[in-house]
Amino acid sequence: MLPFTREQFFAVFAAYNEAVWPVQYLAYLLALAMLVALVRGWPGRDRLVSGGLAAMWVWTGVAYHGLYFAPINPAALGFAALFVVQGVLMAHAGLMQGRLRFEVRPGWRGLVGWCLVAYAAIVYPLLGWAAGHRYPEMPSFGITPCPVTLFTFGMLLLAAPVIPRRLLVIPLLWSLVGGSAAVLLGVPQDWPLLISGLCLVLLLWPGKVQPGNSSPPQGAA
Repeated sequence: MLPFTREQFFAVFAAYNEAVWPVQYLAYLLALAMLVALVRGWPGRDRLVSGGLAAMWVWTGVAYHGLYFAPINPAALGFAALFVVQGVLMAHAGLMQGRLRFEVRPGWRGLVGWCLVAYAAIVYPLLGWAAGHRYPEMPSFGITPCPVTLFTFGMLLLAAPVIPRRLLVIPLLWSLVGGSAAVLLGVPQDWPLLISGLCLVLLLWPGKVQPGNSSPPQGAA
């Protein structure tokens, strides 16, 4: 049983979106810069993508969970801590250790990655609109938990050649928490989170994920 009503849940989005505007547009610009750098193979793209993902997780943890969701859900402070930890882990692996490298990957893994990226950024808000969720009472890309998680899974599927396993734990946990809550609250655009564990399986294929204490791949930035 959730400690808040559906009306309270969407009221949080309304208050949050109105308070942080125009950060929603900045999130899209950041994602666009990340994708352009990836596609064009710009120098520094690995750090840009890693830093962009880290910023999305930290912002969502502090601003959404900590400041706006916590008043109606006591568990939100725990969620806030987890999201900040995920952002720190992403920044540490990608910016400090150089263990995240991104590229335009061929094959089915790359295809799934791009589909998740497109879903999080484009299809997600359109499905929300079709379901009757109007701005500002809707989750926004890049600054709310479920779109951030979906976008992160997509981008990590474009990472090569290996990913520290610790980067997958919190997104997987949120895919279960957020996906199950989406069913109870009637947020159909979040339902794919329930099968995002499939993305984890894809990422755990041999050669795709490395233990957290492994050395950086040779040639990593």
